[in-house]
Amino acid sequence: MVGWKRIVKTVGEKIGKQHMSYAQGASAELVASMGIGLASWQGLPVSTTHMLSSGIAGSMVAKKGLKNLQKGTIKTIALTWILTLPATIILSGSLFLFFRWLLA
Repeated sequence: MVGWKRIVKTVGEKIGKQHMSYAQGASAELVASMGIGLASWQGLPVSTTHMLSSGIAGSMVAKKGLKNLQKGTIKTIALTWILTLPATIILSGSLFLFFRWLLA
C-alpha cells in the first residue's frame, strides 16, 4: 500500500518502450486474471503484480518483439522478484528470534 504509485507507473509506463494499446491492456488483464484464477483454484499463492507485469511484457513482445521491452526495467523487476523471498525469510526469522529473546 505504501509504494502503489511507483508500481502503477512502472507497470503501466516503463515495461515497454511504447504506450500500450487498448488491446494490449485488455489481453494482459485477461491473461493475468485467468492465471490468478487458475492458481487460486489450485490453492497456489501468486502475486497479482507479477502476473500483470508479465502479461504486459508478453503483449509488448507480441507487438514488436523483444526490442519493445525496456531492458533496465525488466532486469530490475526480475532482480526484485528473485531477492524478495530470501530477504523476507531473513527479516522475519530475525524478528522472530529478537521477539522470542525479548519476551523470554
